[in-house]
Amino acid sequence: MAGITAALVKELRDKTGVGMMDCKKALGETDGDFEAAVDWLRKKGLSKAAKKADRVAAEGLVAVATQGGQGAVVEVNSETDFVARNEKFQTAVKEIAALAIGGSGDVADIKAASTSGGSTVEDHLTNLIATIGENMALRRAAVVVAEPGVVASYVHNPAATDMGAIGVLVGLQSDGDKDKLAELGRKIAMHVAAGSPAVAVSVDVDGVDSAIADKEREVFADQARQAGKPDSIVEKMVEGRMRKFYEEVVLLKQAFVMDPDNTIEQVLEAAAKDIGAPVTISGFVRMALGEGVEKGPEEDFAAEVAAASGQS
Repeated sequence: MAGITAALVKELRDKTGVGMMDCKKALGETDGDFEAAVDWLRKKGLSKAAKKADRVAAEGLVAVATQGGQGAVVEVNSETDFVARNEKFQTAVKEIAALAIGGSGDVADIKAASTSGGSTVEDHLTNLIATIGENMALRRAAVVVAEPGVVASYVHNPAATDMGAIGVLVGLQSDGDKDKLAELGRKIAMHVAAGSPAVAVSVDVDGVDSAIADKEREVFADQARQAGKPDSIVEKMVEGRMRKFYEEVVLLKQAFVMDPDNTIEQVLEAAAKDIGAPVTISGFVRMALGEGVEKGPEEDFAAEVAAASGQS
């Protein structure tokens, strides 16, 4: 092992695309023989796994994990939904979500974290690719903290416990009854998952990106002016439409999906009496599987077979 330098390990990784720990192990198993290490990785299927990394992975699972006033949600992708039902894949995703708790949500940090098996998350996924035969990737992660308080979670249409296609975390900050707080948090998380009437982008009005708000104002004002309204009326129309806009994208202003006569803000105020202390939302996150992934055209396997056989 003395002749195995960090530079040699890096060179092997650059050549094969395999994780650092596996490259180091390969060199150790072959007494530092570079070409033998390449063959060792090929035999283990790890080089083959690295080549799958360019294939689009838009399926998989979103998983949540909570621990008191902390929570994490992660998206781990695979190429097909078949793999999402694989027990080994599900076990890995569950552990990754748990490892993300207490961190910043930085994907690079999570990939470098050690799993229960001793390898890093990144190397563990590489080994799973070799075993299962599909590309997999930890795509994104987010954390929510509510101290004092609880972070509640909800998974829509779960494929297994705490993992499915949509995962939500809601942090409720309060000194009140934790059990009642958790129950309320889960209901609000279900509201966020429903995305009704629209997917919230901010807890309160102040949290809405000023550039987004300014653009909405400009659009509403132009629409009113084109309708021939005087400036005094335009201003009132814009304010009215901005209120409607905030009711759609600000969580506190949204009508609660389980009680549309009340906003989330009003629900929190009413719940404070039962919980025994004021309740505020410290943060929330809604993560849906495959959001923003460019999947490309659907494959027509019948056409491919026909083309390969010379038929048209």
